[in-house]
Amino acid sequence: MGDLSQAAVGEARVWSLDEIEALFALPFNDLLFEAQCVHRRHFDANAVQLSTLLSIKTGGCSEDCGYCSQSARYDTGVEREKLLDVGEVVAAARAAKEAGATRFCMGAAWRGPKERDVDAVVDMVREVKALGLETCVTLGMLKPGQAEALKAAGLDYYNHNLDTASEFYGEVITTHTHADRLDTLAKVRDAGIHVCCGGIVGMGESRRVRAGLIRELANLRPQPESVPINLLVKVPGTPLADALERGDDLDPFEFVRTIAVARITMPAAHVRLSAGRRELGEGMQALCFLAGANSIFYGDKLLTTGNPDVTADAALFARLGLRAEPVQQRRCAGH
Repeated sequence: MGDLSQAAVGEARVWSLDEIEALFALPFNDLLFEAQCVHRRHFDANAVQLSTLLSIKTGGCSEDCGYCSQSARYDTGVEREKLLDVGEVVAAARAAKEAGATRFCMGAAWRGPKERDVDAVVDMVREVKALGLETCVTLGMLKPGQAEALKAAGLDYYNHNLDTASEFYGEVITTHTHADRLDTLAKVRDAGIHVCCGGIVGMGESRRVRAGLIRELANLRPQPESVPINLLVKVPGTPLADALERGDDLDPFEFVRTIAVARITMPAAHVRLSAGRRELGEGMQALCFLAGANSIFYGDKLLTTGNPDVTADAALFARLGLRAEPVQQRRCAGH
């Protein structure tokens, strides 16, 4: 190796697509070694942050995201539900904290929230924050003033994924654009809220597209504080599940490579294993932690798809010697 000095992996570096493709192409052992070195310079290598995700408003979304079980356009068996009340959300947040989560994420299946929706979510954020948890919401595209209202309520993170690289975006979503995503991220940053932004792999994209996604994430300024990497879960009835044959499944080692490249290019971010952990299995999850993942979604359900249960995760952590705790970034000279 030798190419990736501490200065080279600093937050200020602008990454080219060719450079990121070169990382993907490294021998697997070299790539994981470099990712682990970067990880240890910035974080405790054996600490993992736990986040719990709750669907506060399920189904009936007007968008046509090709992977999503909650789109009103597809027959996936997910029923449209109304927004949960504050009491239900607080009860779920309290249970998540008791199970070890330090961040509570609330997701709503909307193109974007109406003003009355934001008022309701503001109450949820205040009450969950009062429990001593970090708060995160994902509500779709924001209008002017909405991010500021969420910030005033104490919101810590706003999740809005790029999903995939800009050149592949139209293959997955047509009802809004990649630029629309960036516009919401700018509103979140301007309001002083931390950004949670990642993507989905295994949607039939090429490695170059995966590299393009990482490049776009790594070149955001500032870089996202939290980067969820999702493996596509094929939900029957969605266009991607119908279009991709079993043989089109992403090679699990390619998923691990994606985690490692995210760690190298975004050294100060929390890289989160998100959807698809159950499909990966324990061995591949262990490799992902070695590759620099230091956050997971915790609990038996992610919005509408399955996730390893709490008992299984606790057992895996015990076998790997991992600790579930808030993960603090190390203060590194020269970074």
